[in-house]
Amino acid sequence: MSGTHERLRRLLVHEFASGGGFAGRVVPASLAREGRAMRDALVADLAALGCYRIVTSIDRRFPMRRVPVGVEVVTLRRGRPSLAALLAASDATWIIAPETAGCLERLVAQAEAAGVEVFGPSAKAIHCAADKLGLARRLGKHGVPHPATRRAQSLAECQKAARRLGLPVVVKPARGAGSEGVSLVTDSRRLPQAVAAARRAGGSGPLLVQRYLPGAPASVSLLSTGRRAVVLSVNAQTLKRSSGFAYRGGTTPLTHPLAKQAAAMALATCRALPDLKGYIGVDLVLTETEAIVIEVNPRLTTAYLGVRAAFRVNVAGLAIAACAGRLPLMPRIGRRVRFFASGRIRAA
Repeated sequence: MSGTHERLRRLLVHEFASGGGFAGRVVPASLAREGRAMRDALVADLAALGCYRIVTSIDRRFPMRRVPVGVEVVTLRRGRPSLAALLAASDATWIIAPETAGCLERLVAQAEAAGVEVFGPSAKAIHCAADKLGLARRLGKHGVPHPATRRAQSLAECQKAARRLGLPVVVKPARGAGSEGVSLVTDSRRLPQAVAAARRAGGSGPLLVQRYLPGAPASVSLLSTGRRAVVLSVNAQTLKRSSGFAYRGGTTPLTHPLAKQAAAMALATCRALPDLKGYIGVDLVLTETEAIVIEVNPRLTTAYLGVRAAFRVNVAGLAIAACAGRLPLMPRIGRRVRFFASGRIRAA
């Protein structure tokens, strides 16, 4: 190992689902698929920067498809070696994890307690963004449209909320990620199944019942310093809808009459949630007349796969700069792409 390489900062990439967080347990298929794709793409981009000694954790069931030169791969088996040990040996970390049951918040708090620089929002900022009921209140105070939402703890409370909101409604964990445990209920007789699905995904915590808004699902990818933000791209989302939702990927950039409004609402959302840093995702529904914010992802999202392919710059490097308080002059998107949750990319 060269002396120059030894002086590089050691950066740990830990993607929870594919990186050993479920070692010894069954991994939800959607989390494993998307997590592996994000991990592999991020590690490749960070390695291309040449500024860090990259270490990444893996679950042996989800090996990296291609390991960039110089990247160290550590297999986590039932907590051995522990994440604490990996953090203790690192100067910085980039953590990707679901917000479900406070997972992302807990891991970031662990890194902060170890004195490791985190490339992303603080645990406190994640707590605010992941609190979907609190998010509804915060967005309302800032004039950002959001679906009518009710908190529920039991099936009876969900039934009461559904009657007040009017069917169809969406039932989901109050703290969750992606489409895990999210159900569309068009018939009140389906509510027990929806509540059970939300419980399986989110545990015993509170549930949310939201008015369903028909429209085009979209997301906005942003870079934020914690005080200022810029939009990278507005992305179409591909969702499979039945009684539940399944995320399949999307297209970037989105061509839609409300794309500019979606970008404006995503920026307003970041203003409503200060201290979000790095790469941030905001999910929306574009109705016939307005862009309505659904939730915030205080972390790397699957849309990163499309954004990195559409731009001719290293998006991971831009996100790290944003964490340090520097927003870039935004490069132009070089091409329009279709991206899939598995990591596959093709021209749109």
